[in-house]
Amino acid sequence: MIRRRVLVHGQVQGVFFRDTTRRLAVQRGIAGWVRNRADGAVEAVFEGEEEAVQALLRFCEHGPSGASVERLETFEEQGEGLTGFRVV
Repeated sequence: MIRRRVLVHGQVQGVFFRDTTRRLAVQRGIAGWVRNRADGAVEAVFEGEEEAVQALLRFCEHGPSGASVERLETFEEQGEGLTGFRVV
C-alpha cells in the first residue's frame, strides 16, 4: 500500500474533476479524498495498491474532458489506513 498527495493545477474546477476522480478511485479500490482549493487547484490523497494509485495519478495528468491540466505536483506520504473515498 502506498499514499500519494497530488495537486492538480490548471482549468480543473467546474469540469467534473472531483466526481470523476472519486468514481475511478472507487473502481480501483483506492481510499482517500479529493477537494477543490481556493487557489483554483484540485487536491487529492490516494491510498492503495501501487498500480491502482499510479493509474489514478496518470488520470490526473490529463483529467476528464473539459479539463486543462497545466501542472501536477505529487508528494509521497506515510499511509494513514484510510477507508472509502470521498469528495470534501
